[in-house]
Amino acid sequence: MPGTVLLLAASPTGRGRLVDAASVLPVLAAVPPAILSGTDTANVVELADPLEPQAVLTRLRAAAAAPGPLTVFVTGQLQLDRRQRLPHLALARTTPATVRYTGLPWHWIREELRLRPAGATTLVLDLHADPETWELLRTVALDSGRNNAVYGRIAPPPARREVAAPSYMKAVATLLRSGHRPPLVLLHQQVLARLGAEAASGILFSAHTPDSGDPHDAISAAARGGRYAEADGLAARWEEAAARAHGPASEDALHWSEVRADLAMFAGDAARSCRTWLTVAHVRLAAGQPADAPSVETAADRAHHQWGAIKDAARARELGPALAELRLRVPGRREGALENVQQHLRQLQQLQTS
Repeated sequence: MPGTVLLLAASPTGRGRLVDAASVLPVLAAVPPAILSGTDTANVVELADPLEPQAVLTRLRAAAAAPGPLTVFVTGQLQLDRRQRLPHLALARTTPATVRYTGLPWHWIREELRLRPAGATTLVLDLHADPETWELLRTVALDSGRNNAVYGRIAPPPARREVAAPSYMKAVATLLRSGHRPPLVLLHQQVLARLGAEAASGILFSAHTPDSGDPHDAISAAARGGRYAEADGLAARWEEAAARAHGPASEDALHWSEVRADLAMFAGDAARSCRTWLTVAHVRLAAGQPADAPSVETAADRAHHQWGAIKDAARARELGPALAELRLRVPGRREGALENVQQHLRQLQQLQTS
């Protein structure tokens, strides 16, 4: 089965740049795709200094949907959303004041990869942190998903007015250009040996073993085999068990609701996926979560995305008012989200009367 490789290098333009992330892409691009992926053949997607977080999300979502092994190489800098204190990957237009809207929230990466089978996804990271993010990550780990192997480092902020080099990722690329791909744990150690004292100052990742017997594995296997009803049934049983044990508004129960919303999307049932995401958003709001909480915004954004994918106009008209009401409360990070719903709903209503 062919592999998929996503090469993402991003850092702000101007004075806010901590690392020259895109400088590593020519070196990585010179590595044969099969060596980057560790498979016989591979598809490579390259993103150099992207401007929009939604564009990165679209590419990440497509890569996550690929059936074979996925390797994601991320080079860039982390900045903190000061309002919610959540790390973001800074993009070309990101500034400290706009990171919430112009950066890629790190939890989006985790969320997009969560339904992939255990052991099928590897992240190779060379990240530099701004001072606020560095202080946070010294006590709170960067969550990249429990099913994913993670290798790399987070470097502390460079000296004032200095732009650092992505030396970890350049060393990875240089070693891989030899045409040999050792096990990544050995490659990681070889890179650290090259970096010497520089590596000692950073936060290091050296993979982890996913939990065995994880129910997500069986659900993912059923979904990838096209057995969506079976996958949804498994997730529904876990959802019911979590609701009985912890309550329907608990994170455990809502997690399985979100899994079922994703499964409906994979099955091509956009209306059911939209309805489920709407329910998740309302349950979270009713439980007292703020409208700008990442989990609430994610639910609203995914409901909106799936509503736009509904082909049956009658079903879209049925769900449109509920989505508009939600967008009044949860506008999200994209400007004009409510106006977009209202405009599309008017078009659907005109189709009905014409």
